[in-house]
Amino acid sequence: MTQARPVPAPAPAPAATALPAPRTPDPRTAPSLNWGVVAPGWIAARFVDALQKHTTQKVVAVGSRDTGRARAFADRFGIPAAYGSYTELLQDDRIDIVYVASPHSGHYEHTLQAIEAGRHVLVEKAFTRNAHEAEQLIRAARERGVFLMEAMWTRFLPHIDVVRQVLDAGLLGEVHTVTADHGQPFEPDPAHRLFAPELAGGALLDLGIYPVSFASMVLGPFASVTAVGTRAFTGVDGQASIIVTSGSGAHGVLNTTLFARTPTTASISGTHGRLEIDGPFYEPARVRLVGRDNRPVDSFAPPLRDGGLCYQAAEAARCIAAGRPESDLMPLAETLRIMRALDSIRHDLGVVFPGE
Repeated sequence: MTQARPVPAPAPAPAATALPAPRTPDPRTAPSLNWGVVAPGWIAARFVDALQKHTTQKVVAVGSRDTGRARAFADRFGIPAAYGSYTELLQDDRIDIVYVASPHSGHYEHTLQAIEAGRHVLVEKAFTRNAHEAEQLIRAARERGVFLMEAMWTRFLPHIDVVRQVLDAGLLGEVHTVTADHGQPFEPDPAHRLFAPELAGGALLDLGIYPVSFASMVLGPFASVTAVGTRAFTGVDGQASIIVTSGSGAHGVLNTTLFARTPTTASISGTHGRLEIDGPFYEPARVRLVGRDNRPVDSFAPPLRDGGLCYQAAEAARCIAAGRPESDLMPLAETLRIMRALDSIRHDLGVVFPGE
């Protein structure tokens, strides 16, 4: 009788000794385009400031429903043209690409107007109020042959390229858990856009989209999405705790809130090690590689800590110059999957926006 030989245990994977360097190009090397800005608010100001400080992009026009507001924004940033309507802005033939920075409730209308005018578009996150609106914009952009991208600026930052390379190389082994949170406290003001149902307010589309998008990037398409939450006094989502799963069975544990300041950190844990991203993880941030033995291995600190919005503009400019209708770093199919996940979360929370 022959005795069966024991099957040897698989050899442990070699431990990673260093993080890769980011491959992110210098934003100043991107081809220069002429930009028009829709809705000159807080995020538009940050965007234009980043472009002027860190790129060769040119902002040539700004449009608002309030002529005085457009003029004040133009004067602040030295922008040549200011228009009192978005229609006038889109008629300016100097413009190559439009940055849509209106509240979520306006993204669909304003982006569609820009597409129909033949302009390329970078539209602020969340892309639209819901997946149906996203589908319509994607279809319109493809029919018109213009570039379209969600301004999920985190995807284009150097530290996120480091994360991508670690995942692609399998340095963490099999990924089992992703965590991410984003919470900021806001005073309960019914006039504030984040509490206004008519502006598609709430924590999810403004803050929670960062953890959801991060988990989608790491895990791929979600196999399931489950959420519990608390609504704010106006009926919008005030807080949500979300569990997502991947096809392989990995979990994402995500949280967002308008009621408290959270660490805004993220982590990716696998069989061979862990990545930790300092808060705010969605801005240029330090990444640490931690071994299976819980000892630090290496860390990466971004070269640019301020003005990170410039990277998404540089990516858009490179894609347009190369004739690509969308970005491989934030493809439209990925944006649509995320919008469907956000719809599912809002369904669990019982949140419906006016007009949906």
